[in-house]
Amino acid sequence: MTVGMGPRTRKFALTLHVVASVGWLGAVGAYLVLAAAALRSEDVALVRGAYPLMELVMWAAVVPLSLGSLLTGVISALGGPWGLVRHYWVLFKLVLNLVATTLLLLYTRSIGHFADLAPTARDVGALRDPTHVLHSVLALLVLLVATVLAVFKPRGVTGFGRARRAVP
Repeated sequence: MTVGMGPRTRKFALTLHVVASVGWLGAVGAYLVLAAAALRSEDVALVRGAYPLMELVMWAAVVPLSLGSLLTGVISALGGPWGLVRHYWVLFKLVLNLVATTLLLLYTRSIGHFADLAPTARDVGALRDPTHVLHSVLALLVLLVATVLAVFKPRGVTGFGRARRAVP
């Protein structure tokens, strides 16, 4: 299924998708820097302040950009020559984005808990949770895989794509 879009509209949709996706990658990078600082720093004020900042980055950048990437990716795929489910690389990117966005939305509760706890925690050692760094690194890897798929566009057509080619 494709949606009829002119070349300018397709390029605009693709540009929005690239901007949202690259922004998502950068926002996760910023989150990772804050998470690593909270994990490693000996400065109690920095550790206490990192978690509210991480929550801000999460809600102001990471979540909106992930949702924007998902929405603009679907629009670009439906309006472009690749389709949404015709090529394995597009389908795989869609699945990666859906899984990553779902996990991200579930993860927001965890950072919210730490952001609420940080200002009043008696022991900042309890705030030194390596999972924030681990989740950020894994998110970056997923986003890099999606980027590689978008650039290299590996061959392979799904059964739906083969059936669509056979129809005149």
